[in-house]
Amino acid sequence: MAEANWYVVHTYSGYEKKVKANIEKTIENRHLEDEILEVRVPMQDVVEMKNGTRKNVQKKMFPGYVLINMVMNDETWYVVRNTRGVTGFVGPGSKPVPLTEAEMKPLGITQENVSVDFGEGDMIAVVAGVWKDTVGVVQRMDYNKQTATINVEMFGRETPVEIGFAEVRKM
Repeated sequence: MAEANWYVVHTYSGYEKKVKANIEKTIENRHLEDEILEVRVPMQDVVEMKNGTRKNVQKKMFPGYVLINMVMNDETWYVVRNTRGVTGFVGPGSKPVPLTEAEMKPLGITQENVSVDFGEGDMIAVVAGVWKDTVGVVQRMDYNKQTATINVEMFGRETPVEIGFAEVRKM
């Protein structure tokens, strides 16, 4: 399988979150989870002064742009390029250019690989996050996203939940 890289997609200004949601929905519908790994709208905390009061708000770092971590091939290029609100990839002509490590560092994006001592079928305990103190059996491992999928009981039903490697430990 080809390696995933971060690409920059140009969108209509103000449509960044809508484009992100549309791409994520398409990923789910077309089962492209292994090819389009993550979609981000980089945000930053800013202090605004309005009517003499300080207010912390989140603003887009790059209005009109969305970052996508994906394996570039004809299908993924087509899916992203033909998403409503997308005007194109950043790069010369129609050829997208991936971000370099130096360009990704200021954005807070690092490729950190966590090695784990468990695999599919092992019992794990969640030690952090929303599902803290939950126990489950690993159903699926995704090394690209650094996540494990476990089934948890919610409303009397087994529901698959994706949890980061850093948030779990083997039992």
